[in-house]
Amino acid sequence: MENSSIYVTRSSMPDKEEYFKEIEELWETHILTNMGIKHQQLEKELIDFLQVPALSLFTNGHMALELTLQAMDFPKGGEVISTPFTFASTTHAIVRNGLVPVFCDIKEKDYTIDENKIEHLITPKTVAILPVHVYGNICNVEAIQKIADTYQLKVIYDAAHAFGEKYKGIGIGNFGDASMLSFHATKVFNTIEGGAVCYRDKELGEKLYRLKNFGIRSEEIVDGIGANAKMNEFQAAMGLCNLRHVKDEIEKRKRVVDRYRENLSDIKGIKISEIQKEVQSSYSYFPVLFQKEYFSRNEIYDKLKENRIFARKYFYPLTNAFQCYEGKFDVNQTPVAFYASENILTLPLYADLALDDVDKICRIIKDR
Repeated sequence: MENSSIYVTRSSMPDKEEYFKEIEELWETHILTNMGIKHQQLEKELIDFLQVPALSLFTNGHMALELTLQAMDFPKGGEVISTPFTFASTTHAIVRNGLVPVFCDIKEKDYTIDENKIEHLITPKTVAILPVHVYGNICNVEAIQKIADTYQLKVIYDAAHAFGEKYKGIGIGNFGDASMLSFHATKVFNTIEGGAVCYRDKELGEKLYRLKNFGIRSEEIVDGIGANAKMNEFQAAMGLCNLRHVKDEIEKRKRVVDRYRENLSDIKGIKISEIQKEVQSSYSYFPVLFQKEYFSRNEIYDKLKENRIFARKYFYPLTNAFQCYEGKFDVNQTPVAFYASENILTLPLYADLALDDVDKICRIIKDR
């Protein structure tokens, strides 16, 4: 432990022999992409595991989200209400579709979009709400759907942080018109790179299929302008292996989170998210908010780094503060999100993180 670094996450991987066995037949078939047998099998197994009606795999989560927005056929210049407290992908996916992000502030208790502040942001140009489940904390899906129904808006969830989670016993991919999942190497479940969209509408599924495959409808008909966002067979094989072990991985992550809570829950100046009622968590991240009056987030970050422990300022900066959007948005319009971005660290969390290492991290924080 003394001579090794601890990173904010570490990719879960199956035993080498298990993966080699999974990909062995690819040398026989030579079918490496184009929705092959591994791709098809993973889609079926994920539909069952996530308890969703339908799912489409993608080469990564960003393309899954960007092409879902494209499949909705929103008019250019349409406004999408979202949050700046998210990864770059969320906002970029909106902008790259010729749409306009309208930023709603977040809630202090769980960092998800503040549903009480959505309605006053709606204008005649609003076409959708794009909320983000943050750190595995689930948005108020009932309230958001009620607003969407009232104003006839689409709801597309960025559920990159919520793989395998359930709310009131329902798989999280069932809410809204669509939910994007990320299977990036850093996530609870990974396909090396990868992502998916969960949906109910068969027509949306057909559009997604064509958009991720060059707009091809059949061997001789290309009636749409699509991209290339197909998941290949090696990614799907990794997913099939990891899916066999993901429940055990989540249980191991829970032990790490429980240990952090034991160490840090009663320290003045440290805020840890409450455990959400009726949510079955996958323990994606462990965010800690350091209140300015008692701690300096940046000093804690540096102190951990001196000890070869690499936490993450996540999410910092806010997407509405990115240089590429300079002059277009005002971070002061989302003050809760701005404060969170300046004061949160996500601490190392992965299935094989030793509890002794968790204790060490917590000692460094307490001894600052």
